[in-house]
Amino acid sequence: MPSLSWGELRRTTPVSEYWGLDRGIPIDRYYIHAFLHDHRHLVAGHVLEVKDRLYSTIFGHDVATSDVVDIDKDNPDVTLVADLARDGALPANTFDCFILTQTLHIIYDFRRVLANAYAALRPNGVLLATVPCVSRIAPEAGLNSDFWRFMPAATNRVFAEEFGAPAVTLHVYGNVLSSVGFLYGLAACDLHREELDALDPYFPVISCVVARKLSGPDARAAASAGG
Repeated sequence: MPSLSWGELRRTTPVSEYWGLDRGIPIDRYYIHAFLHDHRHLVAGHVLEVKDRLYSTIFGHDVATSDVVDIDKDNPDVTLVADLARDGALPANTFDCFILTQTLHIIYDFRRVLANAYAALRPNGVLLATVPCVSRIAPEAGLNSDFWRFMPAATNRVFAEEFGAPAVTLHVYGNVLSSVGFLYGLAACDLHREELDALDPYFPVISCVVARKLSGPDARAAASAGG
C-alpha cells in the first residue's frame, strides 16, 4: 500500500481553534445554512431564536414578531431572559417557529429544553433544531460545560419522544472529509462544494431536525408514537 501524504495536516493541533471561523464560514455552519435555507418557509409568524436574530433575519419569511432568548440578561439583543433547562422557562403556546441551533449539547438537561420548546410552540408550530454529531469541545463552554454529541439515531429518538415520531423529520449532513476538516478547524472555503455536499451517513457532522407540534387527531397519533 502506498504511503499517505499528510502534508500540512500531519499535526496535533488544529488549523483553527474556532472551527474555522477565522478562515471563513465553519463547515457545520455551512450545513446549518443549507438546512435553514431549505426550510425558510417555516421561519414565519412569531419566531424565537437563541442569543440573536441572525437566522431569523437571513431566512425569515413573513416574520411578524422576532424574540431572542438568552440566559444572559446583559445581552443587548435579548427580549426573553430564561434558562432553557428550567421548568416553564418559556411562555406556553406562543411561538410559530423556534430556531434552536447548536445549543442542546451545552445544556446537561437537554430533554427539559425539548419539553420547554414543545410547550412554547403554538399548535402546528415548528422547532428547527441542529445538534453536533462531531465537534471539538466548545471553547466558550469549556471542559465542564460541553456535554453531548448526538448521533442521528439518538437525535431522532429523543425528539420523537417529545414531539411524537410522525412530527419529526431528521436531516443529516457530512462525510469523512468534512468531518475531519471540521475537527481540524478548516472552513467551508477550504473544501469544494461537491466535497461538502456529499453525504455519507456513517460520517455525519451534524443532525438537523424539523419537529412540529401537531394538533387535533394528528397530535394524539404523534403522542402514541412518541416512545
